[in-house]
Amino acid sequence: MATDLKKLTELAQVFSKLGILGFGGPAVHIAMMEEEVVTRRQWLTRSQFLDLLGATNLIPGPNSTEMAIHIGYSYGGWLGLWVAGSYFILPAVLVTTVFAWLYLTWGNLPALGPILTGIKPAILIVILAALWRLGQKAFQDRKLIWIALFVILLVLIGTPEVIALFSGGILGMIWIISQQAKIPSQGTFPVLLLALSTTSKTAVISPTLLKLGLFFLKVGSILFGSGYVLFAFLEGDLVNRYGWLTSQQLLDAIAVGQFTPGPILSTATFIGYLILGIPGAIVATLGIFLPSFFFVVISHPFIPKIRQSKWASAFLDAVNASSVALIAVVTWKLAQASLFPLSGGFSGNFSAFFIAVSASIAVFRYRVNNGWIVVGSGILGWLFYQ
Repeated sequence: MATDLKKLTELAQVFSKLGILGFGGPAVHIAMMEEEVVTRRQWLTRSQFLDLLGATNLIPGPNSTEMAIHIGYSYGGWLGLWVAGSYFILPAVLVTTVFAWLYLTWGNLPALGPILTGIKPAILIVILAALWRLGQKAFQDRKLIWIALFVILLVLIGTPEVIALFSGGILGMIWIISQQAKIPSQGTFPVLLLALSTTSKTAVISPTLLKLGLFFLKVGSILFGSGYVLFAFLEGDLVNRYGWLTSQQLLDAIAVGQFTPGPILSTATFIGYLILGIPGAIVATLGIFLPSFFFVVISHPFIPKIRQSKWASAFLDAVNASSVALIAVVTWKLAQASLFPLSGGFSGNFSAFFIAVSASIAVFRYRVNNGWIVVGSGILGWLFYQ
């Protein structure tokens, strides 16, 4: 019993520290976890760590959060699973809630408005950098590029993002496996496109805790590839279909997610607070993160066998490519708002482009941490727009 308590205490200490210091996105989080649990503490071998990392790519949910949950499960059992995941998530959720309160209280004042306006073009560059990295990994097969283009087309003609994502995964799985088996697959694209093209936008509806919770539970249950895919679902549903957020509020929520530590999905906490206050923040947070715990519990015992399935592997590859496609679509839509922050004159546009170019140099040339990108762009925004 004492040994179990000691392990749980260690997990709480390690993952609360990672949750507080984890600026820079999932890649940084995972690198920090590897340093802590493999190099420093030897809780796992490097081979075991890589197996867990591979498993996170086969199930929906944010990779770094699920890595924390997997490590907690491996080291501390059932209780360790909850301790590691909760302590990794909690710092980001608390900080994001504070920012949401400040945003609603002060967001329209001149003192904060210019800062947020300056941050928006830089956030676009941060997402573009993630899109580039994910694309390099996702498009190892030329077929996957066609899958991604197909998913982009589905979204542009009005197909809901969830349907587009799984359509890409199923189509890719059938196509890749049929090619490997030399089975003809002609006609799949046009038939599926015809079936999915008859979509319509839902009328604007009033938010309730149940609707908000179910939305984030749905997103948390099908979020493959990267936390950045979340933005595609938010833009498609909360902005366009339900009308619960404006495009500017979405950009501000993304900005907060970038300069707070821990999982980027804490953006859901911010949005829940904007829509329905503290109850909304709690419901959105539970909805977005609970599926990760469930999927880890289900998948953990089967990790050694999952990648051996050709069908599972092909589906995963296609879903990852589809996820990149969704990020590309939402990036384009956000660019239209972030690069034109002011309604009048070239000067506002020039300032936005200057911030975007500066952020591009910092991100792509000098590999500056995302947190510093946000801070620097906020300072430039204050100088340009006050």
